[in-house]
Amino acid sequence: MRFDRVLTDARLATMVPGETPYGTIEAGAIGISGERIAWVGPAADLPGEADITDNLEGRWVTPALVDCHTHLVFAGDRSDEYERKLAGESYQAIAKEGGGIRKTVEATRKAGAAELAAGALSRLDAFASEGVGTIEIKSGYGLTRESELTQLKAARGVGLASGMRIVPTLLAAHTIPVEYEGRSGAYIDEVCIPLVREVAKSGLAEAVDAYCETIAFSPEETRRLFIAAKAAGLPVKLHADQLSDTGGAKLVAEFGGLSADHIEYTRADGVAAMAKAGTVGVLLPGAFYALREKRLPPIGLMRDAGVPMAVATDANPGTSPLVSLLTAANMACTLFHLTVEEAFAGITREGARALGLSGEIGTLEAGKRADLAIWDIERPAELVQWIGRRPLHGRVLGGEWL
Repeated sequence: MRFDRVLTDARLATMVPGETPYGTIEAGAIGISGERIAWVGPAADLPGEADITDNLEGRWVTPALVDCHTHLVFAGDRSDEYERKLAGESYQAIAKEGGGIRKTVEATRKAGAAELAAGALSRLDAFASEGVGTIEIKSGYGLTRESELTQLKAARGVGLASGMRIVPTLLAAHTIPVEYEGRSGAYIDEVCIPLVREVAKSGLAEAVDAYCETIAFSPEETRRLFIAAKAAGLPVKLHADQLSDTGGAKLVAEFGGLSADHIEYTRADGVAAMAKAGTVGVLLPGAFYALREKRLPPIGLMRDAGVPMAVATDANPGTSPLVSLLTAANMACTLFHLTVEEAFAGITREGARALGLSGEIGTLEAGKRADLAIWDIERPAELVQWIGRRPLHGRVLGGEWL
């Protein structure tokens, strides 16, 4: 067997579940052919030669990290709301006065795709420096046909410019725009559902999301959107049970959803439905922290039920101004009581599962895309333990060393 590139003298955290923590292979090697991993195992068993051999001198190799929930394409600033929240105002009160998502919508509608992409690229630098290879970007700050499409086009442009794998998600059902105040059902029927059909045909989005909450859309309205998404061939996911128990986790599981995100108020029946459907629970400790929430997601119930748990930044200009996936993993341990291995799986293997990409990325296995992160560390736990440290030595994306 001949490889295009071999990485040798490496310690591998394959993240393949098994007998060893992190799926570790000491003194390992990875053979790469084209964009794919062709072989993984002990270096002593390497079954061939390579055109290029990189001796990693004992460094750790992990899958490139996966952030499965962000809102990185937007315009405007909401730092004033941060000050207001510190002074005691609630997120719900600020939103009712035209702040929150609506403030970002106003600024985003005025921006073009190039401006939106440039802003997102500037924020993406932080993710690249932490070994991220795949990142989901939602729309949801346009709330009109034209502006939502502009956001999705900007997200696609970010992928072309950055070299990262960008997974664009349609989140037109993010909040109720001012022109549809009191007519949320009409907004779903007249704007969101036609957009679902349009992006399914154009390929601009790879999934459909919604915000099912008392300050956003009802379960009945969300259901109509999901029926349209499934008819159009797009998978669904949901901002579920963040501020109250609306039954969102159970609803998205009913549609075989990729993920239920936030889920602080999800009850046992919702967890059971997620387990049955294979729906991933996406934990967003950045929003929990920024909003000073006290209700923890049902971690113990999800562990007992075997629900996969991903961890993401929820990077956005208001409720989770967090552009560090490693910090999100640290928060998931400190605030939500995940183990370090669970948190790291949450930003690799389970993050990929939450995007429907577990067959492509998230673990180091033959046949998967060669998206790797190489680290100057002594053990994987360092990546989650430290806050603000970025011990990245390099990334390989699609078989190319960056």
